[in-house]
Amino acid sequence: MLQSAYIEQVLREGLYLVLLVSLPPVLASLGVGLIVSLLQATTQLQDHTLTFVPKLIAVMATLALTGPWIGSQLLRFTQAILQGFPLLR
Repeated sequence: MLQSAYIEQVLREGLYLVLLVSLPPVLASLGVGLIVSLLQATTQLQDHTLTFVPKLIAVMATLALTGPWIGSQLLRFTQAILQGFPLLR
């Protein structure tokens, strides 16, 4: 495999992995933010700090639930990179 083609493949997979592992916490924060914003709009309670704690709890819970999966994906990617080093010349 050509060196530039391998590097391009690794970069593509790395960027895809970043998107994939960041998606669950971002979606959790988005969902909780939307729900809290709707509640704030209906109750006319406009406090900017009110959305912080529920989002933080949702992101931490999501990371706790998806942490093993995220770790295994990162480990798989790292192993693939390390196994590809001998191909680079």
